[in-house]
Amino acid sequence: MVKAIQTENAPAAIGPYSQAIKAGDFVYVSGQIPINPATGDVEQGIEKQTKQVLKNLQAILTEAGADFSQVVKFTIYLASMDNFATVNEIYGSYLQEPYPARATVEVSRLPKDVLVEMDVVAYLK
Repeated sequence: MVKAIQTENAPAAIGPYSQAIKAGDFVYVSGQIPINPATGDVEQGIEKQTKQVLKNLQAILTEAGADFSQVVKFTIYLASMDNFATVNEIYGSYLQEPYPARATVEVSRLPKDVLVEMDVVAYLK
């Protein structure tokens, strides 16, 4: 069974996709960028953007009945790998062992010219 997950505590989808999809025991959360869902604004700076992305992911996971402890895979997209250490430190503060699998890649451009985007897969059992 496939079910769309939607919350007002994270930015609305800006295209033909769902914030997340629950499929069986897994939740696939779409890439989140640092849009403040209350204002629609994007703050400047990698620290603020990383924290907002993680808040958005957390809100969607909560709506799906999950949290970061159930995330099995993170993908992090960076506009510049120069921000890797900062993002890694903030990211690590939201997680505990056993840490999820992860990929981090530098991309040429992200939506709204943000500095970071992340998506996750969570296991619900």
